[in-house]
Amino acid sequence: MPKICILGSGSWGTAQALLLSSKGFQVILWGRVEDGVDSLQQERENRRFLPGIRLSDSIVATSDLAQALKGADMVVMAVPSQSLREVLEKARPYLEKDSCLVNTAKGLEISSGMRMSQVVEDVLGSQSRERFSVLSGPSHAEEVARNIPTAITAASYHKEIAFLVQDLYMTPFFRVYTNPDVAGVELGGALKNIIALGTGIASGLGYGDNTQAALLTRGLHEIIRMGEAMGGEARTFSGLSGIGDLVVTCSSRHSRNRQAGILVGQGYSLEETLMQIGMVVEGAHTIRVVHRLATQLKIDMPICTACYNVLYANRKARDEVDDLMRRQKKHEIEEIVKRKKEW
Repeated sequence: MPKICILGSGSWGTAQALLLSSKGFQVILWGRVEDGVDSLQQERENRRFLPGIRLSDSIVATSDLAQALKGADMVVMAVPSQSLREVLEKARPYLEKDSCLVNTAKGLEISSGMRMSQVVEDVLGSQSRERFSVLSGPSHAEEVARNIPTAITAASYHKEIAFLVQDLYMTPFFRVYTNPDVAGVELGGALKNIIALGTGIASGLGYGDNTQAALLTRGLHEIIRMGEAMGGEARTFSGLSGIGDLVVTCSSRHSRNRQAGILVGQGYSLEETLMQIGMVVEGAHTIRVVHRLATQLKIDMPICTACYNVLYANRKARDEVDDLMRRQKKHEIEEIVKRKKEW
């Protein structure tokens, strides 16, 4: 029976621990003392991040990194994207050489602009890609922990690793598809958080479903443009890790990014918003990287730019929406127009 170590005792790490332990696997959940991992071990409930869900007795929660990683056949990374490098550097001396690596964090590193797989490779070396996989898709922890049917994607450079992760995670309530496009799956999970901030801002301003649908749809175009420029396949963004995750993050009451956007739209500052949310809002970090890359690569991303201006350039949200609506007229899908030469 495989031993699985989950790095990160937040809501998503805890939900994965519940899922994997339900299959009889030995699961070690590692977290920081300040995140309450010791009380989690004693009380069998993650009251801070996933309240109301009892942990099975087979899950061991610890703040001892060496103990958590010893003999682990699979290491799941469920820490915030900006913490991944630090955690991996501390974990490196204790990692088994042949353990499968599964990243479930969704974001881009601010300092380097790297995707999470690139951070893993940068810290652990190029050989780590031989056993690396990313798991991403519409999968709010609150629902996964309650066995609400969920479908998600496992991507890897090697199909054997993708199949392994698929087999380990699959349950009657949790379906896993596979995809060789690591970059596309990662980018879909990272970039959708920005659009969710935007739809939340629109909701906070009091705008309706039409506005939010427009932002979601046109936001997908921006995700594809940036995603392709960063190495992803366009078709991947029409899958679970792309539009699937985009829809749920833009519409769900569980979405921190949407909730953060709502508060900003209601007039709260970013600092006040993050304090109220009380957990990591990945989109607030990712947008800084994407704004920088869009400028460098000359990629047209008006919605992402508008969100950045509201969060970091002291622009009023309503003015940014007005500017979006007054942009120069254009075709909806340029590729179709180019093919219709007679049009």
